Amino acid sequence: MKIHEYQAKQLLKEYGVPVPNGGVATTAREAGSMVESLAGKAVIKAQVHAGGRGKAGGVKVVSNRKDAEAFAAGLLGKRLVTHQSGPEGAPVDKLLVEEALGIAQELYASIVIEPSVKSPVLIISAAGGMEIEEVAAKTPEKILTIPIDPIIGFQPYMGRKAAYSLGLPTELIRPAGALFASLYKAFEALDCTLVEINPLVVTTDKRILAADAKIAFDDDAMYRHADLAKLRDTAQEDKLDVEASKADVNYIRLDGDVGCMVNGAGLAMATMDIIKYMGAQPANFLDVGGGATEEQVTSAFTILLSDPKVKKVLVNIFGGILRCDVAARGIINAVKAKGINVPLIVRMRGTNAEEAKAILQASGLKVTILDSLQDAAAAAVKAA
Repeated sequence: MKIHEYQAKQLLKEYGVPVPNGGVATTAREAGSMVESLAGKAVIKAQVHAGGRGKAGGVKVVSNRKDAEAFAAGLLGKRLVTHQSGPEGAPVDKLLVEEALGIAQELYASIVIEPSVKSPVLIISAAGGMEIEEVAAKTPEKILTIPIDPIIGFQPYMGRKAAYSLGLPTELIRPAGALFASLYKAFEALDCTLVEINPLVVTTDKRILAADAKIAFDDDAMYRHADLAKLRDTAQEDKLDVEASKADVNYIRLDGDVGCMVNGAGLAMATMDIIKYMGAQPANFLDVGGGATEEQVTSAFTILLSDPKVKKVLVNIFGGILRCDVAARGIINAVKAKGINVPLIVRMRGTNAEEAKAILQASGLKVTILDSLQDAAAAAVKAA
């Protein structure tokens, strides 16, 4: 689950991470009032779940109320198109209005799970304000990675090591170390998969602040954080993604035209790979999982058919946990409710596979049933 920058900063502030003074505006008048309360100069940021806001015109420094209201009015209620949002853009319903900072230095700090060391790692760099991937590619020596043992936790020497490596002034070593410790405290307590500050800034008045913030949570841990559910902004998400989350199935929309429904993440990856190998592109990743019910299969197949980019459908059910007859009935239910006007190719191998084939053949659906994944993928790719 993703949240907005203002929400991330509110959470980090609760755990001791210093952030700029400011607030959230939902109207142009509110934005103007906030700028006045911040000594007449502030930065206004569109709150969307997409990077690249600055280049897309979603961030601006204003120096009076009139400019603030004009800029806010031009953003609120509109859709901001960035390189991450896609051509449809993301709706702007809120603006973050913060004090304009005199920036002496831009840094980078984040905590993520690193599979190679099987632990969280603190990543810091003196090259803040840039894409960390670009820094890693061009100047990897500017990145320091500090593993954090999840049993021992974050230790003070780690914060000092990080602060000294950034070349910070002596008076900021302790505040920076405390900031990194607070960052880990939030990461651990909130079950995050990512906490990122880019840029982490040193101001001209000798403060170190999170000028930007991004947090992503582990969806599998959200049952422990009912209070965080209210932070979700479904208006920022694809409608089909929202429906998939309600149905508790794993769905990601892609750019191709071959819709896929599969039981198991590994099998889904293999199915998409063979589609690409055959010269086509998958329209989605859709894993109903091993223990899916008939209702979940129905919901998943309805979501798949709701994507206008889908021109043909490949169903690949394999194994014994999800019974093939359950999947077949779910497919039929979805088609009855939604209808289908694209070719349907089904490959089912496993528990009750023969029963499932009989159910599909007796349903009246125009369906091609094949036993080989290669044959099924080839049929899906060639189908018109």
